[in-house]
Amino acid sequence: MFVRKKQNPSSSTSVLIVDKPYGQYKVVKTVGCSKDSKVIAELEKKAHQEILKIRRQPSLPLLYLEQQQLVSFLEGVNNLSVKVIGPELILGKIFDRIGLNQIEEELFRHLVVARIAYPGSKLRTVDYFRDYLGVETKVEKIYRLMDKISKEHQKEITQAIFNHSKKILGGKIRFVFYDITTLYYEASTEDDLRRIGYSKDGKFNRPQILLALVVGEKGAPLAYAVFEGNKFEGHTLLPVLEEINQKFSLPKATVVADSAILSKENLQLLKKQGYEYILGARIRNESEVTKQKILKHDFSESLELKKGEARLIVSYSEKRARKDARNRQRGVRKLQEKMKSGRLTKQQVNNHGYNKFLKLEGEIRISIDQEKIEADEKWDGLKGYLTNSSSSSQEIIDSYSQLWEIEKAFRISKTDLMIRPIYHRRKERIGAHICIAFAAYAVYKELERVLANHAISPQVAAESLRTIYEVRLKHAVLPEEEFILRSSLNPTQKTILEIFD
Repeated sequence: MFVRKKQNPSSSTSVLIVDKPYGQYKVVKTVGCSKDSKVIAELEKKAHQEILKIRRQPSLPLLYLEQQQLVSFLEGVNNLSVKVIGPELILGKIFDRIGLNQIEEELFRHLVVARIAYPGSKLRTVDYFRDYLGVETKVEKIYRLMDKISKEHQKEITQAIFNHSKKILGGKIRFVFYDITTLYYEASTEDDLRRIGYSKDGKFNRPQILLALVVGEKGAPLAYAVFEGNKFEGHTLLPVLEEINQKFSLPKATVVADSAILSKENLQLLKKQGYEYILGARIRNESEVTKQKILKHDFSESLELKKGEARLIVSYSEKRARKDARNRQRGVRKLQEKMKSGRLTKQQVNNHGYNKFLKLEGEIRISIDQEKIEADEKWDGLKGYLTNSSSSSQEIIDSYSQLWEIEKAFRISKTDLMIRPIYHRRKERIGAHICIAFAAYAVYKELERVLANHAISPQVAAESLRTIYEVRLKHAVLPEEEFILRSSLNPTQKTILEIFD
């Protein structure tokens, strides 16, 4: 507890008694204010005397109350006097560290923190604000803020996140990792943006949008883009890259993307625009000559072949081979179960997934084609990469291996942050919803980065922060005094607060 002077807009100076419990400044008492330096000096003396009086008071005055007074005191405790402060203590600090506090909207701060601490619909978020934060708001106010974010703040938010990611990456972005996913709607009608298309969520009868995400190394968030739900994902890469370059003046980094982006058109455009790329290659679609070279290679080291002006690199992994075999066995087993139950008919058969192992004979007989399974086994553990980069084969393989970070980002967004399903109809609010989720993802990744060396996952941290409470109570004997009591901390909570202090 100490004395602090604060300059007021009116040119007067306030003398305050300030405390810093748990690393957060709290004003205990305002002693007075004045423009006169002599009066200010007297107020400082008085403040120091007040601190001595406060420190001489028993730390737990409740122990000195009569039983009846104590019962009356506890009856006055209700939900309005109890607040969850853990998420704000840590996630709020990260929010500020990223630079998102330049958006001077307190509700935006609450929405981003709540998306991690208590993800859910806007209606559930309103309940969370009231019951756990003591903040009264209405869902209409959230919608008005979302409209404002879409019109005024989206550029500021994405710029702050990009700047922070660039900073933690050492000021230079060498690789950008690109992928795209689908987000479905709890609705049946389409419009210009929400369209029925190929769904990665398996919701083929519902309108959806495409969400493209660009991250740096270790999953550092860089940018995102939203496309109509029926757009071919291969046509999204170049527009997103050019938009990033225009917005953030990003030098041409090496693009790392999945094989779904691989097309002659994309390769020509990447080359024309001066990008280096590392793309997943469809090695089973290569010519018979190339496939034979791949299958005959002993893979004591990776194989490198010339493919036009690019390089085709193929590597082998025991771990990937075991996974391929396991997935195939599971797929064949399911086919056999369907065949035995009579649920698999000729009309249901297509050439997708593990149905390629089926053999059709005559009009009705369906069986497993063992030769196709044996042919498929030869490719277990093999992975191809197409690149125009001059980096070594191992550097190419290592760089591509980081693409799982973007898959992890989608998983975090869809599960931990509950970005889907989306209930909004207007394009502006859809954009604002994605923007809030993107900001929450940035806070989540910074939490993960800082906790990486402490064996605490961001999920554990978020759950732990939900149970740090603060109770504000009026003194039973001295009504003008307010007590701030905080729940005791468990070892995990103590560690997290110490790390971020």
